[in-house]
Amino acid sequence: MEYRRLGQAGLKVSEIGLGAWLTFGDAVDRETAQVCIKAAVESGVNFLDNADVYANGEAERVMGEVIRNLGLRRQDLVISSKVFWPMSDGVNDRGLSRKHIIESVESSLRRLGTEYLDLYFCHRYDPETPVEEVVRAMDDLVHQGKVLYWGTSVWSAAQIEAAVGAARAFRAYPPQVEQPRYNMLDRHVEPEILPTCAKYGIGVTVFSPLAQGLLTGKYNDGVPADSRGGRSNWLKGDLTEANVAKARRLTAAAQSAGLTMSQLALAWILRRPEISAVVTGATRPAHVESNVQAAGVRLPDDLLAEITRILEDEE
Repeated sequence: MEYRRLGQAGLKVSEIGLGAWLTFGDAVDRETAQVCIKAAVESGVNFLDNADVYANGEAERVMGEVIRNLGLRRQDLVISSKVFWPMSDGVNDRGLSRKHIIESVESSLRRLGTEYLDLYFCHRYDPETPVEEVVRAMDDLVHQGKVLYWGTSVWSAAQIEAAVGAARAFRAYPPQVEQPRYNMLDRHVEPEILPTCAKYGIGVTVFSPLAQGLLTGKYNDGVPADSRGGRSNWLKGDLTEANVAKARRLTAAAQSAGLTMSQLALAWILRRPEISAVVTGATRPAHVESNVQAAGVRLPDDLLAEITRILEDEE
């Protein structure tokens, strides 16, 4: 495993992280979650990503139980969670108001069984809450020791700029990490978001690096009924004939380089210096063991050129 700084911060995270979205507490039971986390930690993964809304809090509970069951040292882990999405029908149990942030972090800490979060993300931008209120609330959590670094997730470059500006105005802790969706088939962060993060020394931890499984190659020959593509709506926008055709060509390129399709897709993201980590999911320890092998892989120029030709081919 290789480790990267979280932007300009002193914290280091494993290039490959393990996330709980759509897995822990949902498609993956506690026993499977435990063997996946065990495989990840034994492979050098220190970044475990979560959110309060994942399985309505159950993902945090499962992760906390597994950490305790495995006897993992808290200081060896970088644990994240997120706040924004509704957690009940309560009118204030949502968004980024000071009330919801303060109450939500306490709930996440309780479910995870920890006294602090290494990373705490604003899971979306809240147009109903002034960014100054968000910055001050997060700054308070840092001063209280409940959060070490705070960040944003799926914020625009302008929204990130506004948060940095507010933090500077108040001499508060600024956002230190952004978590966007980024993969070979979704490159929307490249023109503005990645340069903005680099400008302010903000780390980037990417979710959906494998496009919900499309970039593993498992849909190259169709969509199995019991697969995520057959069950979930998350893949609807990606699972097009054109993208599957690209995945087939990328799979061939990966095989010629002695890599799996997943390893190629992860290494392609990690080629960029702005990236701190890619957050991967797993339903079996074999997924973890394969994905972690992408750490430290350097793709040669001729392979990168071939990938570019495949991705830019609109036919």
